[in-house]
Amino acid sequence: MWNREDVPKNEEALHTAEPARMTRPVEERRIVAWVGKSVLFKGDLTSSEDLTIDGRLEGTIQLREHHLTIGPDANIRADIIARSVTILGAVTGTITASDKVDISQTGSLEGNIVAPRLAMADGAVMRGRVDMPARKADASDPRPRLAAVV
Repeated sequence: MWNREDVPKNEEALHTAEPARMTRPVEERRIVAWVGKSVLFKGDLTSSEDLTIDGRLEGTIQLREHHLTIGPDANIRADIIARSVTILGAVTGTITASDKVDISQTGSLEGNIVAPRLAMADGAVMRGRVDMPARKADASDPRPRLAAVV
């Protein structure tokens, strides 16, 4: 009665099959984290990957080694710390970037910027102070540097 030879092949497959794995297809995976435009976030947001925000956010944003994109429909009221920031929407707060801040023609910033590089497109709006600390000297950078006279 319990002979292996008597077991129908489809029933044998039921007992030996591996459990189904819940994985998303590769084509559905996002390259960056994303906060949608219908989202309202209040608090401290920290990410260890690139991030795009299209919604509203109030609080702080920290992406110390990563890129932050503020989408065209975004309304951000936060202090931001990131490697680089691209602004397509509206930001109110202080931005500290270790590399660059880029404000597009649809972007606006009311607040201060601390970054070694700043790019603003025609039509970009910025109201605040910009502090551009000197970047560390790089031996691979062929541009001449001015020497301090003592």
